[in-house]
Amino acid sequence: MSIIDGALEANRSYSRNYNPESGKRPAPKIVVVTCMDPRLSDLPGILGLPQADIDVIRTGGPAVTDDVLGELVVSNRVLGTTEILLLNHTGCGFTTFTDEELNAKLGRETGNTSPAPMRFFSYKDPEENTRNQIKKVRSHPWIAKEIPVRGFVFDVDTGRLREVKV
Repeated sequence: MSIIDGALEANRSYSRNYNPESGKRPAPKIVVVTCMDPRLSDLPGILGLPQADIDVIRTGGPAVTDDVLGELVVSNRVLGTTEILLLNHTGCGFTTFTDEELNAKLGRETGNTSPAPMRFFSYKDPEENTRNQIKKVRSHPWIAKEIPVRGFVFDVDTGRLREVKV
């Protein structure tokens, strides 16, 4: 059985006990932009917040792209979140390559270079990446200036958060 088939099977069990109250419109208090890395999946545990209070935007890197900025605007202006937390981490796979290296590798492996150059938002230093993210979010004219935008690096070895100042 494939992983997806197993997930569908599990969903049938899940849906039998699903509480329709869970399907009401969300009203999160904070939006978190974090990496797609599964080590950052337990945000309620990492942050000590109820899951319903956290609007999560997951992206590789985690890169604050134009799409992520749009999601932040919706989270803030439509859903009503009142704080923005940018969460990077140590040991991120996006620090292990450059965009140029990955473009070249994928071109060689597939024999097709037509998508290149693709932007993967690789980086080397999680703190510098966090500072750049904060500046990018802060500079967007539709992100309310009174909304706190703070950045952190999660240490995958200790589970601790370290705040990054601009």
